[in-house]
Amino acid sequence: MKFTTFLFTVLISIQLFGQEKFPDGTAIPDWFRKNEIANIETLGAKYNVINYQVVNDSTLLQTEKIQSTIDLAAKNGGGVVIIPKGTYLSGALFFKPKTHLYLEEGAVLKGSDDISNFPIALTRMEGQTLKYFSALINADGVNGFTISGKGTINGNGSRYWKSFWLRRAVNPKCTNMDELRPRLLYISNCNDVQISGVSLINSPFWTTHLYKSNNVKLLNLHIFSPVAPVKAPSTDGVDIDACSNVLIKNCYISVNDDAVALKGGKGPWADKDTTNGSNQNIIIEDCNYGFCHSALTFGSESIHDRNIILRRCIVKNANRLLWLKMRPDTPQKYEYILIEDITGDAQSFLYIKPWKQFFDLQGRKDTPMSYSDNLTMRNINFECNVFFNVDKSDQYILTNFTFENLTIKAKKGEYNKSLINPFILKNVKVTQ
Repeated sequence: MKFTTFLFTVLISIQLFGQEKFPDGTAIPDWFRKNEIANIETLGAKYNVINYQVVNDSTLLQTEKIQSTIDLAAKNGGGVVIIPKGTYLSGALFFKPKTHLYLEEGAVLKGSDDISNFPIALTRMEGQTLKYFSALINADGVNGFTISGKGTINGNGSRYWKSFWLRRAVNPKCTNMDELRPRLLYISNCNDVQISGVSLINSPFWTTHLYKSNNVKLLNLHIFSPVAPVKAPSTDGVDIDACSNVLIKNCYISVNDDAVALKGGKGPWADKDTTNGSNQNIIIEDCNYGFCHSALTFGSESIHDRNIILRRCIVKNANRLLWLKMRPDTPQKYEYILIEDITGDAQSFLYIKPWKQFFDLQGRKDTPMSYSDNLTMRNINFECNVFFNVDKSDQYILTNFTFENLTIKAKKGEYNKSLINPFILKNVKVTQ
């Protein structure tokens, strides 16, 4: 079925049977369907950085001059900071209320590969609120923030990746944060955000990190980090951390880690920490995936996720389609999840196992219980090595799973219904 025909069918169904609903039965707001790209003509005055002593030079660090342009726009009541065609090297940049970023076609904002150009700040990293390095692009409390255009934000991560693997060779227990490196984009405490059109590539660490932000749209993005010749470690495409109402639409994502990961906190008392939080009302649709560890991952630092939809996507060469990381040192609840209208291939179709990396009960005597409830996977035509890669564990309980209208080609196609109660299968065809 052509996409236009499919979309017409969906729209007719909405008209006949009522508004689309999230998996828990609540209506999906019209906000998710109104996706007009931000028009910079409506966002205030334009501030082209070349008019403020910034020059087209990929080797000359120009953080201060670009930041002063942002600050000038903010001082004058807001506006759009424009990066023109060319390459511009920078460290951390901090956007202010009513300021925006626009990258012209052929424009490259290139991140410094010297970590000293990224100030330490109280921030969010791996399910913790702590002091760590700022990202290349930072927006905190910038309601209405937009990044748009056809240019590229290039994290220039190669030196950081090589250094990480050298460190890991010397100390196999080194963590992702031990090799000091910045994220590409960090948006925190913001409402009504849109990032559209640009390429986000070669991040030293996580690529796009959203924290405690609401009504965020990621539209028509190209998100990439390489798996060869040097693996780009922990370069997640999108990390959603204690957010609500997030739409990821018409994006290409291929990274050497999880494409979209749901975060929110970790630790034995993570659900009591007010800096943590749940993710609710997240829709990922009409996207294409290249190589990644998983198209959609819950965890490993996540305490609660509700109303999560992945639909109408093509997944090619992923390690996993859906990955539920069940962390035995953290209380977790993943509920009301819908995966539908997916084609492609991965090593594993469904992957659920205890996640024990850097396990730490911090003195807690009992093991926190975790739950996953109301998961539906339907209308999927897929190839994989392992169909049902699920381990039994006393640490988590799986309930109310439904597989419906699945056509699966798998080398290992068996599944164990006893691990989930109830586990409903309707029109599931698994062949070798």
